[in-house]
Amino acid sequence: MHIHITDFGCSLGKKSERLVVKEKGKVKEEYPFFNVETVTVDSRGVSLSSDVIRECMEHGIQINFLSGSGKPYAKLSSPNLTGTVITRREQILAYIDKRGVILGKTLVEGKLKNQANLLKYFSKYRKSTGKEIYQEIVSGIEKICNIQTELKTVGGNCIDEVRGALLSIEGRGANTYWNILRLILEGRIDFPGREHRGTIDPFNSLLNYGYGILYQQVWGAVLLAGLEPFAGFLHVDRPGKPSLILDLVEEFRQPVVDRTVVAMVNKGTEVKMDDNGLEQKTRKELATKIIERLETPVLFEGKKTKLKHIIQKQSRRLAMFLRGQAKYRCFVSSW
Repeated sequence: MHIHITDFGCSLGKKSERLVVKEKGKVKEEYPFFNVETVTVDSRGVSLSSDVIRECMEHGIQINFLSGSGKPYAKLSSPNLTGTVITRREQILAYIDKRGVILGKTLVEGKLKNQANLLKYFSKYRKSTGKEIYQEIVSGIEKICNIQTELKTVGGNCIDEVRGALLSIEGRGANTYWNILRLILEGRIDFPGREHRGTIDPFNSLLNYGYGILYQQVWGAVLLAGLEPFAGFLHVDRPGKPSLILDLVEEFRQPVVDRTVVAMVNKGTEVKMDDNGLEQKTRKELATKIIERLETPVLFEGKKTKLKHIIQKQSRRLAMFLRGQAKYRCFVSSW
């Protein structure tokens, strides 16, 4: 169970073996600790007792904090939940050998495949209603697939040697993807193009907030796998930048967030904005939809598996790859 707090002035406390959420001094919800997986606070004026923090840590429950735009600014987790130091040592060493190259290429390949598959998914509903737009979507999908084939020509001894080429391929694929997605959204919501920070348009605001929730989910899985969140491969190192989180998020953006946001817009969900970005009601509805999506079973390795569990499995598989115990394959969602 994922608990998402969006109401101003709520307080979280402990009563017996239950997590208690109060609003204006009155009990709003109670949750048994053994049923809670994560707690996310997305509001100002929320208070947590030291008792509830300790109980969450003892149950392995991570507490996340998001800004109104969805940007993570803090995480509480138990120091006893990380894996062995061997994983982190190998992660650092992989930066200067071919493991980093393999991983970088794999991440870009997975992202491009997921972009193409999501466009295929939404194009199904355009085939009979808009022939011209459908043909443009098909052409865009073919272009992304052609860009993906360029990965075969990329080679080097360490990630620093190939990062520029990989980011060029990833960037051209992303540009095509967002242009085609704009066609799919035409007439439903204004989408000026992909913007990350400081955006004021509704669609980008939905994406950024959804990605913030996804970041926290991936971050928790990475910590449990014993990996170092700030030592990435595809994304460059920078103080305060969780590069490995950004790396691993790439294969889950489309199946978790983009699909959810586009579906909400296509169904006519009203997206309201205020001076701080998305209104509280819109953030709450989006958070609920993202959490539902994470709970959705999809086909993975021949069987139905919840997306949140796939994120955990992929983090563990990445750790095994870095230790030389397994190959790493990106999760590619079906359409």
